[in-house]
Amino acid sequence: MIVKGVALLLLLAGTLGLNAQTPATEYEVKAAYLLNFGKFIKWPSVVSPAEMEKFTICVLGDDPFGQVLDSTVREEKIGGRPVVARRISRAQDTAGCQVLFISRSEEKQVRKYLPTLNKTGMLTVSDMPGFIDRDGMIQFTLVGNRVRFEVNLDSVQGAGLTLSSELLKVASFVKGKSRMGQL
Repeated sequence: MIVKGVALLLLLAGTLGLNAQTPATEYEVKAAYLLNFGKFIKWPSVVSPAEMEKFTICVLGDDPFGQVLDSTVREEKIGGRPVVARRISRAQDTAGCQVLFISRSEEKQVRKYLPTLNKTGMLTVSDMPGFIDRDGMIQFTLVGNRVRFEVNLDSVQGAGLTLSSELLKVASFVKGKSRMGQL
């Protein structure tokens, strides 16, 4: 577990720059986080046949990533399943998503559909202000010029997800109380 934790810290720290000459853009870092979140979460044991074939990261609403998310997940695997990116325009189309990034374009509607989405066993993530205060699970923030993230543990645990303690250590803020069973 120590090796896994050190690997997470190095991997997440490494996402802040693709190489020494070219610093990563904000959405390159966010795409790397979306991929890596999936590696440090214990998912509910009940999954649909579609979820068993591939690990899907969805973007709901306007896509701020462009091709960055596709190139980030290309040839990656989580739990032995290939990772794919999918864009959706309606909250009703989230079936099969394990990680759901909710774009800022959905800000007016997010309160309406988060309660339902949070019962599906998928991780909800956004960079809209106040996302974790609206019961979202993970909210990206900018601290200086660095991408960080905050966690709403009550929402995560309410969805039947379990976050690695190593992932929680990297979070800039954790809202809610951890119950026994966190990895």
